[in-house]
Amino acid sequence: MSSNSKNTIPDRSIRICADRGGTFCDVHASYPDPENPKERKDIVVKLLSQDPANYKDAPTEGIRRVLEIVSGTEIPRGSVLETDKIDYIRLSTTVATNALLERKGHKHALLITHGFKDLLLIGNQSRPKIFDLNIRRPLPLYSAVVEVDERVTLVGYTSDPKAEEHAVQFDDQGKVKRGYRGKGWDGEGEAEGPGEVVQGFSGEAVRIMRTPDRASVKRELEALYNDGYRSLAIVFAHSYTYPAHERLVGEIAREVGFTHISESAQLLPMIKMVPRGVSSTADAYLTPILREYLDGFFNGFDEKLKDGRLRSPRVEFMGSDGGLLDLDNFSGLKSILSGPAGGVVGYALTSWDEKDRRPIIGLDVGGTSTDVSRFDGRYEVVYETTTAGVTIQSPQLDINTVAAGGGSCLTFRNGLFLAGPHSAGAEPGPACYRKGGPLAVTDANLLLGRLVPDYFPKIFGKSEKEPLDEEASKSAFETLVAEINENNEKKLSFDEIVYGFIKVANETMCRPIRALTEARGHATSRHILASFGGAGGQHACEIASLLGIKTILIHRYSSILSAYGLALADRAYELQEPSSAFYSPSTRQTLAGRLDKLTADVQRELGRQGFEENRIHVERMLNMRFEGTDTALMVLPNSGDGDGEEDFEAAFKRVYKSEFGFLLETKSVIVDDIKVRGIGKTFDNLGPSVYSEVAGLKTRPVDVQAKAEHARKFSVYFDRVGRVDDTPVFLLDNLEIGDEVEGPAMIIDNTQTIVLVPGARSVLTSKHLYITLE
Repeated sequence: MSSNSKNTIPDRSIRICADRGGTFCDVHASYPDPENPKERKDIVVKLLSQDPANYKDAPTEGIRRVLEIVSGTEIPRGSVLETDKIDYIRLSTTVATNALLERKGHKHALLITHGFKDLLLIGNQSRPKIFDLNIRRPLPLYSAVVEVDERVTLVGYTSDPKAEEHAVQFDDQGKVKRGYRGKGWDGEGEAEGPGEVVQGFSGEAVRIMRTPDRASVKRELEALYNDGYRSLAIVFAHSYTYPAHERLVGEIAREVGFTHISESAQLLPMIKMVPRGVSSTADAYLTPILREYLDGFFNGFDEKLKDGRLRSPRVEFMGSDGGLLDLDNFSGLKSILSGPAGGVVGYALTSWDEKDRRPIIGLDVGGTSTDVSRFDGRYEVVYETTTAGVTIQSPQLDINTVAAGGGSCLTFRNGLFLAGPHSAGAEPGPACYRKGGPLAVTDANLLLGRLVPDYFPKIFGKSEKEPLDEEASKSAFETLVAEINENNEKKLSFDEIVYGFIKVANETMCRPIRALTEARGHATSRHILASFGGAGGQHACEIASLLGIKTILIHRYSSILSAYGLALADRAYELQEPSSAFYSPSTRQTLAGRLDKLTADVQRELGRQGFEENRIHVERMLNMRFEGTDTALMVLPNSGDGDGEEDFEAAFKRVYKSEFGFLLETKSVIVDDIKVRGIGKTFDNLGPSVYSEVAGLKTRPVDVQAKAEHARKFSVYFDRVGRVDDTPVFLLDNLEIGDEVEGPAMIIDNTQTIVLVPGARSVLTSKHLYITLE
């Protein structure tokens, strides 16, 4: 773009989305076309996530390059970027995830109820590897523990068959109307012993046995502060329903000078002290690291970006549950799956058809790992996940990750071909990245002809302008091939060994897909495969073939779909409160009233964030379980039978039967939590689906002579066929809508290579490659 166009870009018009992955940082931006302001032009920038010799922070560098392209003027590296022209910046980041995986979080202390010092160390005593004789428990995240002399307890006991009859009765103001009358009552007071009885948030009666002593708590906190601690996790028994003691200690900690305090009840007002406690320590461990990174990011821009005023550019972050969060609501705990969540939103919104309703498997093959998820009209959310040995209770998209990606190291050990789990990352990267790295999946694809250096981003070497180094890959593989054939009676060819590693990587990527489908009663072959990620196109056809899937979708921006998904994502805000009510005709109205209050609060907050009422969608949920069990399920209601009443019980039983195969018909249903999630819609709709477009599309076989690249012959290796020396290669930009390409072939654009195996047929639509297999 010429420099005279810089004045034609209006203020607050550039929209930028950046996804910083383990190997690459992808940036998608759009801005008004100067010649036709009603249309928007797209920019795609792909750069290494780490390149300390050339830049400090990849997203900042990507945004600098975008602003250079749009303005047509050179912007020196390291200069403070002006944000006048920016409408919003949306980020997804793996900073917190990597800190957790590498155990490089922030030093913090745990404050816990007296007598529970070792609770989080003991955990729930689960044995994930039951036959392992040498169990190595992950160390706790906290560095010090302080026991606070405070105690509250619940009045009565849950297995009392006459619990409702014996329970403490409260009036409308929450004052005790009649004390406890069940087993253990002391016959005099309002509970089993001395202490004030109050009503907790969940409706349960709470007996306050000991209140924290301000002076002694302050002394303990000052000692921690003097030892260099600045971050705290506060976890008290029953604080989910009575958080006053946590608030008191948190208030004292702020007076002392602690900069980050994770109060478990504020963070996660849910029953079960162990997951609530571990989640709070994870937040205290990760959020300061995330804040340090974000402070560094904001320092690269002018003051307007961080002040958050109405005329300032918006900065939004992708949360683990697929919703965008503003700076105030973004935390380490909510960012564990920030990176892959953008990709799930991207494929879900661009691949789903409400009429067709065929479920979709998302396959995100990145540089470091492969992320797999499933979408059938709703995001599949889990509320408890284990990452790097830490069990965290926080809503996250159900994404299965396996350590096999473009950067996965290839090794031969004990007669086995191995792909991963170790990764070459971005620094030094695979052998072909010109930094002396190890052999990786990318090297194998390069030597099999599935990557063409001429069309791969030239971002390598000291100058950042050199192509992939094929000779480095070949030299390293020759050594490995010699080692393998030395240990093998049957001598294998160079190509067979290189492709053997690809087969191992493909099988590794299939494993989490089967866990999400077959292991849960879904037929894998009835799904559509939406492949994305920088390395997805090289493996999609073979993975679909292994799984019996016949249709593959590859979006035009599939190699940066996690960044593109940020542009499509909705803003999310949710509130949750504990409950302890039986679900019955007598409690429905009370629960509905509490849901109504949370709904109003959520709508008010999204309104404050700039969303009009007609653009706010609300989901009301109850966390329900059968009495006597501890497996609660978060459920949305079935719609009422014409009277508008929400039927949560029928919905719970349907979900429970689907999950476990049976119902406990004689048991009452208990509501543990009530939750309202508000979604501020970014788009009303994204136009007709790819399936309806294909159905009405006039297709024609591509003219190979006219559109294939003939500068040189491309020799590509395929399974069961071997080398095909005259494999046609097409540039995506040269193909037209309706062009039909048959395999064997390759389709390439600036950021990805798509391999069509023999028997595959692809049709180009306006936004996708629609691939079918025989």
